[in-house]
Amino acid sequence: MQPANVIDGRAIAEQIHSETSQKIAALKSHGIIPGLVFIRVGDDAASVVYVGMKEKMSVRLGITSQTRVLPEQTTQEELLELIYKLNADASVHGILVQAPLPDHISQEIVYSSVKPEKDVDGFNPVNVGKLLLGDPTGFRPCTPAGIQELLIRSGVNTEGAEAVILGRGEIVGKPMAAILCQKAKGANATVTICHSRTRNIKEHCRRADILIAAMGNPKFVKADMIKPGTVVIDVGVNRVPDSSAKSGSRIVGDVDFDDVQPIAGKITPNPGGVGPMTIAMLMSNTARAAEIASGI
Repeated sequence: MQPANVIDGRAIAEQIHSETSQKIAALKSHGIIPGLVFIRVGDDAASVVYVGMKEKMSVRLGITSQTRVLPEQTTQEELLELIYKLNADASVHGILVQAPLPDHISQEIVYSSVKPEKDVDGFNPVNVGKLLLGDPTGFRPCTPAGIQELLIRSGVNTEGAEAVILGRGEIVGKPMAAILCQKAKGANATVTICHSRTRNIKEHCRRADILIAAMGNPKFVKADMIKPGTVVIDVGVNRVPDSSAKSGSRIVGDVDFDDVQPIAGKITPNPGGVGPMTIAMLMSNTARAAEIASGI
């Protein structure tokens, strides 16, 4: 049994899946089946697992999904040609290009090539711009959007709260800051972004009412870095050696859960916190993309 202050990301993700299922049922009553295509270039082990999890959820919710697996040596032009074909395919409502991509392919160019209305990952510059402008018609990146839902559905009051984000990445850190500072429900926070060049990072963390760790540093956040009652969200996915594990390694977050949990107001476990929410928001975005395309 989990401690009372642990946020159950799996349970909250199930709430969102239930809502998405209702949207998909409504679409199907009009003869519309949401379509989602995953593109994976190469055989990165983590990517294979992540895409597999997304495929499985698509099937469960009734989304028609397919995965296009391209060899590692695929050229950027070949990848873009596939994306342009999918952009023009009316049966495809969402396109997700799984990161990481091989070094010879520009991630920025690839994300820019996905039509904004099919960009269910929220990385096309049009959707990034809409997020910064507070325009709700764009798609938001799934992980930060999922974190906001975790906060809202866990009863965390973000109004005027000091939110400290560890990490300035394009996937979590920057969009998370943009989301939390909006004039909107589950936002209106005062946001600080800390990164590898931040001075006195512990002092920033101790000021936080909400601390979001997304820096890729195993168990970086310790109990002495937060004040009692802080809401702690762990986004980290770090593989560390573990001789007791069958694979010789295990996944840990950016937060030392055992150290921090006793004094946190609320805290996400890892796994079982943010991860399920990312998939839930992807499915929700895909249903919404189908709604937009069909005018429902």
